[in-house]
Amino acid sequence: MPPDVNKRSYDRSTRQAASTATRQRIVDAARFLMIQRGYRQTTISSIAQRAEVNLDTVYELVGRKPVLLREVIEQAISGTDHAVTAEDRDYVKAIRVEPDPVRKLAIYAKALVATHQRLAPLFLALRDASSTEPEARQVWEAISRRRAANMRKFARDLQQTGRLRMGLSIDEAADTIWATNSAELFVLLTVERRWSTRRYEHWLADTWTRLLLGPETSTVVPLGDD
Repeated sequence: MPPDVNKRSYDRSTRQAASTATRQRIVDAARFLMIQRGYRQTTISSIAQRAEVNLDTVYELVGRKPVLLREVIEQAISGTDHAVTAEDRDYVKAIRVEPDPVRKLAIYAKALVATHQRLAPLFLALRDASSTEPEARQVWEAISRRRAANMRKFARDLQQTGRLRMGLSIDEAADTIWATNSAELFVLLTVERRWSTRRYEHWLADTWTRLLLGPETSTVVPLGDD
């Protein structure tokens, strides 16, 4: 390959890497400001200033504030610098191959602690903003609908083990998980009531076991330290 082709390829890769790093710096700045100030008080100008980029760069690499908000939320859910679908997350894969429903619930409870430690402050800021900001409300509703749909898949997975509590429908099981895995409940117990995340994890797994599974199911076994 001619030297000039190699150089163009190298330059293109270098520019792409720099652009990706700048984009992540913008997202990190948005996350910090939205948690510190709230969605309403966070402006694109303040995000650009904190990320040390021009205003146009924010719009070019990420987009308007609602797009930034969604990206911040998606990264918090995924625990990476990019959005990851539920099916591709490691803990979801572990839940699907685990045959024991008690262990399935314990895996999810442990994963939820890690997720909420990243997500809860953002999720509460998003909820508050959605009451007055139509675009924030759209993000809130879209994420809530997706979360409910994922809980229905989880409930169906539990049903397929043959251990779902008799008389409990898929919809009711999904709604039970959806309500109890909320960021609001995590904050209430770990912040307002000062529970440790370890205590919250055990309580959540045990509560799900008692509410969702039949009486022949034993109490949940902890998965290990935080």
